[in-house]
Amino acid sequence: MSEHSKKASVFIENEQRTSWHDESLWFVRKKRDAIAFKTTQWESLRNAASQIKDNVLSNLDIYLLEFETNAKKNGVTVHWAEDAIEHNQIIHQILNNHKAKKIVKSKSMLTEECGLNHYLDEHGIEVIDTDLGERIIQLRNEPPSHIVLPAIHIKKEEVGELFHEKWGTEKGNADPTCLTHSARRELRKNFDEAEVAITGVNFAIAETGGVVVCTNEGNSDLGCHTATVQIHCMGIEKIIPKTEHLGVFTRLLARSATGQPTTIYTSHYHKPRPGTEMHIILLDNGRSQQLGREKFRNSLKCIRCGACLNTCPIYRRSGGHSYHATIPGPIGSILSPNIDLKKYSDLPFASTLCGSCSDVCPVKINIHEQLYHWRQEIYSRGNLPKSKSIPLKITKSILENPKIYNVAGNFARKVLKILPEPIVNTSANIWSIGRDLPKPPEESFKEWYKKNKDE
Repeated sequence: MSEHSKKASVFIENEQRTSWHDESLWFVRKKRDAIAFKTTQWESLRNAASQIKDNVLSNLDIYLLEFETNAKKNGVTVHWAEDAIEHNQIIHQILNNHKAKKIVKSKSMLTEECGLNHYLDEHGIEVIDTDLGERIIQLRNEPPSHIVLPAIHIKKEEVGELFHEKWGTEKGNADPTCLTHSARRELRKNFDEAEVAITGVNFAIAETGGVVVCTNEGNSDLGCHTATVQIHCMGIEKIIPKTEHLGVFTRLLARSATGQPTTIYTSHYHKPRPGTEMHIILLDNGRSQQLGREKFRNSLKCIRCGACLNTCPIYRRSGGHSYHATIPGPIGSILSPNIDLKKYSDLPFASTLCGSCSDVCPVKINIHEQLYHWRQEIYSRGNLPKSKSIPLKITKSILENPKIYNVAGNFARKVLKILPEPIVNTSANIWSIGRDLPKPPEESFKEWYKKNKDE
């Protein structure tokens, strides 16, 4: 059984959790549909966004250098990181330069990708995630299960118990408003005490050298406006050419993510305030390698809206942690194998290939096609377990030879008719776990067609 299957099995043991997780995400998907259908020229926006990203990926080096030049003109310090290790070391050096020991952080899946919290914790530096969902999972000592709704797998009653345990709130109080006020009180202390603020980046504009962060809670603003040092961490693919292109993406992002017309805060950071510092870290971490893969480069268009997660029937029913990767769901299943093909070789198979992910993607990434291409890549490189590769070879030899196919089909129908049901549907037959093999037909389609074709 694959790693994804094992972790999914644990998640679905709780049928109640599986059901409301599925229903909650489908509710978000329906909100996305409702607002998309009301948006004038929705498909034109998607086409425009996809084409802008095509242009960026074809000229990424040019736009990155333009961005660096303009950011430096604004008084920003720009750093380049080849991988997660270098990214974390750069941040650690900045913190050491300022003798900083307490950090507030907002909205950054990239720092999750790099394992920044764990790295800084090992070096005696406290990092507080300030967005409510991220703070909840940080207190629970677990990774996010969704790229926009990181605590979607947790019920409000569990949050109430967590806050009671950590902050001494009223036991049994699961009222969302009370819980939010409790979190706000605790987090205000952290904003007052923090010496450095770290944020992710939704979009970076080559024309201006500025970065844009989209949030609903405004914690990136609180952090950057109170700390004397602000650090923005971004993947090199987050570049867009001009300010005029930003409106295309902001109209698509919130609508696709949560069904909102726009995020509550769309914050622009261009230069440091007098007496403060602003740093931007440009991270590669395998993105250049993905750019060079013709079949998979489109995955770098992703704007991290999470729409593909909300619609995916596998993700909704298996939970984000079953993907054992920073980015879960369909988009993570095409990004993660690029980083470590062997470790994440099970993820492209965690899909029905229904194509719903591609249908809702605001930048028109062909996600389901890339999932299929990754399956081919994994098979050709010999990274499939023998339990899958050997049956596939046998099946291939049967399917490519009509005579063998006819004989095998006839033999299987006869054998399955005489075998008792408990023998057919056993734990040895992995396919039958959770479902029963249908009764075999009396004849094959070929045999039926031969008899009935004249009719």
